[in-house]
This record gives sequence, C-alpha cells and structure tokens, in this order.
Amino acid sequence: MADTNTTNYSFVKPEIGASEDTWGTKLNANWDSVDTVLGGVSAAEFQILDGATVTTAELNILDGVTATTAEINLLDGVTATTAELNILDGVTATATELNILDGVTSNTAELNLVDGAVSGSVVNSKAVIYSASGQVNATSLAISGTPITSTVAELNILDGVTATTAELNLLDGVTATTTELNYLDVTTLGTSEPSKALTADANGDVNLSEELKAKSYNETYSAGSSSINCEDGNIFSFTTTGNTTFTFNNPPASGTAYGFTLVVTNGGNFNFTWPTSVDWPSGITPAFPASGETNVYVFITYTGGTTWYGLEAGRAMS
Repeated sequence: MADTNTTNYSFVKPEIGASEDTWGTKLNANWDSVDTVLGGVSAAEFQILDGATVTTAELNILDGVTATTAEINLLDGVTATTAELNILDGVTATATELNILDGVTSNTAELNLVDGAVSGSVVNSKAVIYSASGQVNATSLAISGTPITSTVAELNILDGVTATTAELNLLDGVTATTTELNYLDVTTLGTSEPSKALTADANGDVNLSEELKAKSYNETYSAGSSSINCEDGNIFSFTTTGNTTFTFNNPPASGTAYGFTLVVTNGGNFNFTWPTSVDWPSGITPAFPASGETNVYVFITYTGGTTWYGLEAGRAMS
C-alpha cells in the first residue's frame, strides 16, 4: 500500500509496514509543515481559544481584518451586544468625528432634539437651528406664555432704535394720544407753528409767527444798574449815587424790534450821560430830574442798537 496525504494540509501518511528507511524523513517534513502553518503562535495564544464557542463562520468575520492587536484589544472588556456593535456597521465617520462625543453629557433624548430639526425653521419639540444667514422662521412667538401679536411691520418699528430702557420708560404712564404727542412735532425750535406746542430755541428765545393774545401780561423787572442788559427784561429802574453814564447792551439783531422802559431816580443833583446812539426828539436831550425826583424814559430800536429812539414819558413823577 502506497503513502497517502491528509485532506487539508497534505501531510504525508507513511505506508503501514513500509518506509523503513524514509518514515523519519517524512515525519520530519510533516512537522516542518505544521510549524509553518502555526506561524510561531505561542501556547498562551492557543489557550485564548480554550473554551471558545465561536463557529468557523464567526471566526471568518476576521478574515481580511487589517487591525493590529492593539486596535482589536480596544474591544477587550466591551459589554455591548452584537446588535449594539452593529450600529457601527456602515458608519463613515472618522475617529476624530466620533471623538466629538467624548465628554458629552447629554442623554439620548437630548441628542435626539437635533433629529428632525430644520435649519432656519422652528420644528415642534426640536432644537432651533439658525440658517446660514442667521435667521429663524417661526409661525408664532410667545414670551412667558403670552403670545406676541405684533406684526413684522410693527416689530420693525424698533429697528434702529437707540433709546435706552430709561428713555423708553418715559412713556410709561403716558395717556396722550398720537395726535396730542404730534403737537411736539415742530419744524424749528423757538418758532411758533399752527397747532403745535410752543418751544424755545437754544438761547431760550421764542419767536411768535402770529399774534399773542394774553389775559394778563407780566414783564420782567430789573433794578440796580446803569448798564442795561436787554436780555434781562423790558422794565428797568435805577437810583443814581453820582454822575452816571448809561449803556445799552445785548439788543436783538437788526430786523427785530425791541423796547424798554427806564425809571430813573436822581439821588442828588447828578448829571446823566446817554449812549451816543440815542436819538431824542428834535435832537434835544431832556433835562435831568432834580434831586430826589424820578423821570420815566422809553427807548426803542429795530436796528440792533445802531439807533435808539428815546422819549421822556414822565417828568418829576415823585
């Protein structure tokens, strides 16, 4: 009977009762083949399979695996089931992308808020994601459960508002109507307008474009100086204590009429000197009041003080 060979690795099976001089060579060749097949696997490595229940089909899953021992050892201690591991089947994310989840404390339900979210739109029970242009479209808005009913046009009224909270709160409690508030819509401060509130300009002046009707008219009275400041009022008084030179200061600009009354009491037999711009009737300066007497003078100008027209309105009033 001739030698035969094993089915899988073709190890030589010496003929029984023969091969007296060649059986050792044949067996040694078989052991060399076994050594080649095992490829240096240690006994400890073989012990890993001790008790293994995997089938050939399951072991064949590793056929073609290029992962290193270190990479396969990453599964050492993994308690996930096959079904759970199969979740990774078809995953194309890189290790870097998967590591984004490293340290995430959100639970599955919280992560699922993104599932079904639409960029730029509000989806019920989902996370709100801004569009590439930073916009979000919503069908309705509510603050603390109170629906916002303002239209887009009404909300856009606030677009560009620079007022502070304190300034906006000035309206808190205002009961005026729009028409009443529009009384303040004036073209020029300090100039009166029909059906508008009366305002003063930066100098505190008011220019009336039409008639002034008053039930009672009160004027500012200024006393104690020979230097008449036209900005201080329209009625002035002064008691001399010596020879006195009068000056008229700050009249309105040419084209605006201004007049004032000056009540002068002569504290003695003192002389007066009037501005050279005063034009008296017939060019004659009135006589000074006697000691202790009071004269009343009126002065008007519409040339910005270039010319003052002077009149003696009363003599020796006391």
